[in-house]
Amino acid sequence: MNAALPAWRSLLYVPVNVEAFVAKAHLRGADAIILDLEDSIAVADKAAARGLVRAAAARVGANGADVLVRINRPLSLAVADIAAAVAPEVAGLLLPKIDSASHVRLLAELVDECEAAAGMKPGHTRLIPMIETAEAFPRMAEIAAAHPRNVALSLGGEDFALATHSEPTPEVLLYPKQALVIAARGAGLLPIGLIGTVADYKDVDGVREVARRSRRFGFAAGTGIHPGVVAALNDGFGPSEDEVASARRIVAAFAAAEQAGRGSVEVDGRMVDIPVVERAKAVIARVEALAAKAKDVI
Repeated sequence: MNAALPAWRSLLYVPVNVEAFVAKAHLRGADAIILDLEDSIAVADKAAARGLVRAAAARVGANGADVLVRINRPLSLAVADIAAAVAPEVAGLLLPKIDSASHVRLLAELVDECEAAAGMKPGHTRLIPMIETAEAFPRMAEIAAAHPRNVALSLGGEDFALATHSEPTPEVLLYPKQALVIAARGAGLLPIGLIGTVADYKDVDGVREVARRSRRFGFAAGTGIHPGVVAALNDGFGPSEDEVASARRIVAAFAAAEQAGRGSVEVDGRMVDIPVVERAKAVIARVEALAAKAKDVI
């Protein structure tokens, strides 16, 4: 069931019951669109919103973005959401307020049953557990490794701050977010999130810098609730041309050095050894994955 990690830089939340947002979501350039059934949907509207998922998924994914659905908790809502959201057009589910590995496995079992009932390929639907409670925080590594459907891990800053009676500021959330990166990478998953905040979505340079900083901390992608941040997230989380060119020089020079029997080499004025080469290879692999995704859209 394990599959290659998705090539994501930007994930855009879209309330599934707001037609104006759904209609234009495929034009925003996001790598993934998150159809939201949780926080952006009023309690009285959740049942109706659930019925919109499949049609909306086909529309928002029209230009090649991966379509995800954020479901609800408690379990009574989650069961109905999963039954509505598991479909060929939906690549994965965001699971809010996950508190344990067994919680992930329970929801994964429901997904198994829904895929089988729909005649879908087993493992099609990927899972993104969301860490949003104090109880879940020390269990992040177990949650990340709980099921082969898991592909990414996220920390909901507002909910986590509420649960810990703290303020959702960059300073307060720095430690838990760093811990999430380590837990996610340790399980081979993508860490999704931002180190920092930008109050004005129109501040494109600010969003880009926060994304770049987050990438330096190990995050792979960031989420946004306004389409205005998508291009900045893509720029910030995507390797620059200079970075890719440097990575290719490093890999080529090290390969030549190995042929000559050496274990290190100088490239662009710095000494390069195996860890540096592996980072360079990761940059090249990421840009190739992004290029492949873009090619599939054309």
